[in-house]
Amino acid sequence: MTKVLVIYDSRTGNTEKMADAVADGARQVEGASVAVVNVDKAKLDDLLAADAIILGSPTYYGNMSGRMKEFIDKSNAFHGKLTGKVGGAFTSAGGTACGAETTLLTMLQAMLVHGMIVQGRSDDQPYGATAVEAPDEQAIGYCLELGGRVANLAMALAKH
Repeated sequence: MTKVLVIYDSRTGNTEKMADAVADGARQVEGASVAVVNVDKAKLDDLLAADAIILGSPTYYGNMSGRMKEFIDKSNAFHGKLTGKVGGAFTSAGGTACGAETTLLTMLQAMLVHGMIVQGRSDDQPYGATAVEAPDEQAIGYCLELGGRVANLAMALAKH
């Protein structure tokens, strides 16, 4: 089984809805085992056990939430031990020009520093799934696709 871990922060429930959709997309991949955890309950050891890690946070001033940043900062205890794991990110923002892309990039940057593998998209939403406030049908579709894409890449890498 390929273990996919979705860690999210959500105060309004918007990012949590996205986390559930990302997890549903990963579950559609045969052989994927998926866990969804609020960042307040996430344990650093969860990172070591996962083959793929997908982070989700609301956008705050063009960055991830403080709780997600604190969790990522603590992950430096495992620096070098996440190398080769697959990563992805998603965010919900209050508007169309509120920093969603920079929020995604801050989470992906931390993954790259850990030596993780991140797969982008060649069309819209290249850095991860985004939503403006409550995720609409299109945003949920991006979330489903993100979960499936990350799980499939982790599965492919595990075969080699």
